[in-house]
Amino acid sequence: MTATATPSGEPLGPDSLTWKYFGDLRTGMMGVWIGAIQNMYPELGAGVEEHSILLREPLQRVARSVYPIMGVVYDGDRAATTGEQIKHYHDTIKGTDTAGRRYHALNPETFYWAHATFFMLVIKVAEYFCGGLTEAEKRQLFDEHVQWYRMYGMSMRPVPRSWEEFQEYWERVGRERLEVNQATLDIFDIRIPKPKFVLMPTPIWDQLLKPLVAGQRWIAAGLFEPAVREKAGMRWTPGDEILLRIFGKAVELAFLAVPDEIRLHPRALAAYRRAEGRSPKDAPLVEAPAFMAPPRDRRGLPMHYVPPRSRSPLDPAKALFERAGSLVHGTLSIAGLRPARGRGRAA
Repeated sequence: MTATATPSGEPLGPDSLTWKYFGDLRTGMMGVWIGAIQNMYPELGAGVEEHSILLREPLQRVARSVYPIMGVVYDGDRAATTGEQIKHYHDTIKGTDTAGRRYHALNPETFYWAHATFFMLVIKVAEYFCGGLTEAEKRQLFDEHVQWYRMYGMSMRPVPRSWEEFQEYWERVGRERLEVNQATLDIFDIRIPKPKFVLMPTPIWDQLLKPLVAGQRWIAAGLFEPAVREKAGMRWTPGDEILLRIFGKAVELAFLAVPDEIRLHPRALAAYRRAEGRSPKDAPLVEAPAFMAPPRDRRGLPMHYVPPRSRSPLDPAKALFERAGSLVHGTLSIAGLRPARGRGRAA
């Protein structure tokens, strides 16, 4: 069953906490966590197994997908249009899984679960790597995640009515619905093929990435709720928790020195500039670089976002710096390297 509701409500803006945290580079430290927690949902995992090319080109696949996902938060008056585009990428993702269960990516419960994981990504990155949240801030982020979800034009039926109800929902789904399937195991064991634009020997690339992916698995174990961690067969001790908290504080402090052009995702950085009047409000949206496009044999398929050619050339020096920021975001979001916390406002 699919939902065809019309987007309603106002998009999120620069005064929201979601703007503050969602576009931050530190979310990339949680790539294995969010990939696993999403794929553990049976219908979502089945869709990934049968329709995704994540294992074929994980770096490009993750990096380019983040652009429109960020847009539903940061695109202002165009956020609902971006949400509609994302929704239509999922029109043909349907089938029957290996247990004979039918699935469709636009099933309201399945689509909302994916959104709920992004909401919890914001909660957990703020709690562990950005200094923490008060209860009032968590409630505010809950209300904002509802406002954010309206931009997709999906049925609001699965959405909990309060932060307390959401916590019950999150715990119940983790305990009763999530399962370790092949898509989840693929995330835990993922190997990142060396992109063509990275100028280093493949064996060196592989050796560099191994400890980073292992580090993300360790972070994922710490961020999982106990019931989910047990299903994944992961061990977590009080000592691990202390180490994660110390690491998180170090990340927070280190990020004080990270410039916004690196700390913020390019789509988020452009949004702050529009909000502050430093760019026209109708400036073209920042799209993924062309080298992140899907393989040529997949570009005609409706589930793929294909980055359009840029219509707003930048000053060469600025373009080079922001391309570096895009590469850092793309590479580290799948590999697991992360610095620490940034400033409260974007420059």
